[in-house]
Amino acid sequence: MKHLNLTVTSSIMRLLIRSLQFSVVIIALTALMSLQTNAQVTLKLGGGIGVMSPASDLSGSTIEYYNGSKYGLSSGLNIHGKAKIGFAGFNLAGEIDYSSLSNTGNSEPGLGRVDISQKIVSLKIGPEFRLSLPLVPVTPYLGLNVAMNSFSGETTFQGVSKVPSATYSVQSATRFGVGFCAGTEVSVGPLLSLDFNLSYNLMNLSGKEWTDVYPGKDQRIDSYLSLNDERDPQYSGNDEHFISKARSISSILFTVSVLFGL
Repeated sequence: MKHLNLTVTSSIMRLLIRSLQFSVVIIALTALMSLQTNAQVTLKLGGGIGVMSPASDLSGSTIEYYNGSKYGLSSGLNIHGKAKIGFAGFNLAGEIDYSSLSNTGNSEPGLGRVDISQKIVSLKIGPEFRLSLPLVPVTPYLGLNVAMNSFSGETTFQGVSKVPSATYSVQSATRFGVGFCAGTEVSVGPLLSLDFNLSYNLMNLSGKEWTDVYPGKDQRIDSYLSLNDERDPQYSGNDEHFISKARSISSILFTVSVLFGL
């Protein structure tokens, strides 16, 4: 029985994310102030909620998670903040997301219990290209972004044959990726709009790695204590080293935001 407390690591990651968020805001405001053009510039701030659905290896069952082939997560809630600086024909959009995913099931058919939870904080920035429609308060757009994604969470094993029953914290990890989106802004007042957005996010294109939290021990639980989206370098197919390939982390995200013009 053991419980891994990674409070210090989580605090560092939160500080890093806040620092990067502040940097993005400063860069955006600097670009706004230094813009030497007659084109109209707008600024919108807001936030909202959404649903994140796991895709590729982020999805699957708890059995697949236990076997090391997928992460076995189900859809979960997203909350986010968003900023847009509008230029002629496009926006520079920045966003910070928090998504919570989880799943519960067996470790093997009819055996054991596994409870998985994953928290994902994403910092995104990129352009959105507006498709203006005259005389209607609707503005469709297409966009892309680069993102820094921070993963953390915990897993509880109960009555599982090859892992001691306990709740284990998962070491925080950062990965970099890209996203593609389509959306529509609907104006509902002079300074108020609703933003409907659907995106597909490739969340670990860069930074995949295998981390052994306790290198001095050789035990199955090591595979679950970190994100471990790279192949286990000691893979042998036995009970301790069973993750045979790198795993891709992707998601589909639908959000609704309220934006206020400034």
